[in-house]
Amino acid sequence: MRQSRKRESRRGDRSEPRRSVSTQDRAGFIADMFREYPDRSFTLKQLTTSSGDASRESRYVVRDIVEALERDGVIERRGRDKYQLSTSQLPRYEGVVDMLASGAAYVKVEELENDIYVNHHNTGYALDGDRVEVALQRQARDGGHPEGTITAVLERSGKRYVGVAEVSRQAVFVHPDSRKLPMDIYFSRKDCPGVNDGDKVVFRISEWREGDHSPRGVLIERLGREGDNDTEMHAILAEFDLPYKFEADVEAAAEAIPGQITEKDYAERRDFRGITTFTVDPADAKDFDDALSIRKLENGLWEVGVHIADVTHYVRPDSVLDCEARERGTSVYLVDRTVPMLPERLSNELCSLRPNEESLCFSAVFTLNDDAEVQDEWFGRTVIYSDRRFTYAEAQARIETGVGDYAEEIGTLNRLAQTMRQRRFKNGAISFEREEFKFILDEKGRPLGVYTKEQKESNQMIEEFMLLANRRVAEYCAYRVEGARRTARTMVYRVHDEPNEEKLTRFREFVLRFGHQFRASKGRAVAKAINRLVSEVKGRPEANAISMLAVRSMAKAFYTTDNIGHYGLAFKYYTHFTSPIRRYPDMMVHRLLARYLAGGRSADKKTLEAQCAYASDREVVASEAERASIKYKMVEFMKDKIGQMFKGHVSGMSEWGVYVELEETHIEGMAFLRDIEGDYYYFDEVRFEVVGRNTGRRLTLGDEVWIRVKGADLRRRTLDFELIVGKRTGSRW
Repeated sequence: MRQSRKRESRRGDRSEPRRSVSTQDRAGFIADMFREYPDRSFTLKQLTTSSGDASRESRYVVRDIVEALERDGVIERRGRDKYQLSTSQLPRYEGVVDMLASGAAYVKVEELENDIYVNHHNTGYALDGDRVEVALQRQARDGGHPEGTITAVLERSGKRYVGVAEVSRQAVFVHPDSRKLPMDIYFSRKDCPGVNDGDKVVFRISEWREGDHSPRGVLIERLGREGDNDTEMHAILAEFDLPYKFEADVEAAAEAIPGQITEKDYAERRDFRGITTFTVDPADAKDFDDALSIRKLENGLWEVGVHIADVTHYVRPDSVLDCEARERGTSVYLVDRTVPMLPERLSNELCSLRPNEESLCFSAVFTLNDDAEVQDEWFGRTVIYSDRRFTYAEAQARIETGVGDYAEEIGTLNRLAQTMRQRRFKNGAISFEREEFKFILDEKGRPLGVYTKEQKESNQMIEEFMLLANRRVAEYCAYRVEGARRTARTMVYRVHDEPNEEKLTRFREFVLRFGHQFRASKGRAVAKAINRLVSEVKGRPEANAISMLAVRSMAKAFYTTDNIGHYGLAFKYYTHFTSPIRRYPDMMVHRLLARYLAGGRSADKKTLEAQCAYASDREVVASEAERASIKYKMVEFMKDKIGQMFKGHVSGMSEWGVYVELEETHIEGMAFLRDIEGDYYYFDEVRFEVVGRNTGRRLTLGDEVWIRVKGADLRRRTLDFELIVGKRTGSRW
């Protein structure tokens, strides 16, 4: 019976009329199908079935249609019997590649809101930082990223990379340190003279030809043996494209500057040599670029001078030294060294306000009453004589005991500074006082231990007077005042915007879990609420996490000619005037102040704005290099502690793992979620928690945990932790 029904059914099928599809309709359907699914490939069989019946005749028709589309460049062959919409038919954009460790990439396109994701199969021969053409294959879905294919490399980035050489008889392969270069680089042996196996080298990519397994590199410099301290610090600088030495012409220009103070200098400057003046700096400081002077006036008011080394007296606009300083943007502070913005002849000699020597300065001089209110001010070039060099510890001893040379002067300055500090916080300045940790290094730069760098009243004293000078210089330069008329002038500001409301909402939800209320949402109320909260949680387990997340909810400060004020400091006008030896924007400010004091016209805004943007970028790069050197020393310090257990607190989390900061040393590493035993853990991004799927156990920022050190990778500067057990506000998780 069943066989009979099958035969009847088949006969019935044959007796039904076939659906007739014209070749023209079929061609249009197939072309639309490729355009509707630009990221998919189709076989002839799939196209035949989807566009009508699958008869032999139809297969021939579809084959002819596909061949015509291929000839016209509408589609491309992918494999033996697969076809896909040609990238020439897709929207195309230009952008810059941000490569991932997996080999996939994001292409940053200015005119698109979201970066375009490119699978590692579709990156072609593009590398990190290259300017490329990318074809958009799929629009963003569910809040994700659009997807595309890189179709051409338009311009190689020219970036410098660092890696370790593996030398054979015929070739050298370099294993890059950067995770953004996820492949080895080929070098001809004859092009690498003097390079030995295990050497760390700096290189650029010269080419990556179609069909080559590896890109080819050009050797720039051999740094030395991997693991050597100087080699590794120079490697970090090279990685961030930061120089670690000055070219000969720059050094020569610095050495050619005459050091003596001339009669013309004395005549053109206000003389402060007879007024008590001293510097206060860290014990290990090599340059002293700011000093304070103080004297009591006959009317009972205090005259306080903030004296800054007159760098622009020695460094003329567009000179070799000025171009070098502008290019560098800032000094760089690695764990074991300072890489100065200007040569030692300037930073440690001519522009260092050394004790018992006369120095040329650019000064901000204030007349203050006993309530630290400014009654009068004067800006101009000066000559000073530094009577004493104090370390912060020495100045602190005089503040605490009232004993020692210049104890009375330091006591008065500190009293005035504390009054200004209290007023600043009353006006809405934000107080972030996280502990700062420093490494104890041996003579070879190896870390022996970690200590806490405390911020005491002596530090605050210097900070407050530097803030005063920066603020009042910004106010003076902002406008030209003629009677009742004020005319705006171009000025370089250091600005800090109000917090992001979305980040504040997340912060509010986070602190609520610890039982803390945070109701402020905008304006100065946010700053006051943060100060109150930080004060409340001081000494509690969640204090560090709350302080850290509060910082993350803030905007980042930057340089610009468009003043929006400095939210964090609660200043309407603010700039950087006090460190021209280590920050190029301060040199810009010194020149603007000199220009406006002389009655000059407002400076060109467009030129200064471009320099501000560049200086802000260089500041970010320098900070990243500084963090990289800290990470390296952290890993170096922990490399002989594999297998040991330590107590810490959760300091961050991602979809991959939990970051833990160790309690005693504040060294940070990551425990991968996949390695946590007893459950499958995932990251809840909305609640900012790591959750066990079966047990419901939860981890969030600030939770106390125990970890075991699992691995220490110096090349990648990463620490791998194994999460042993966690503790959350008194209960096991």
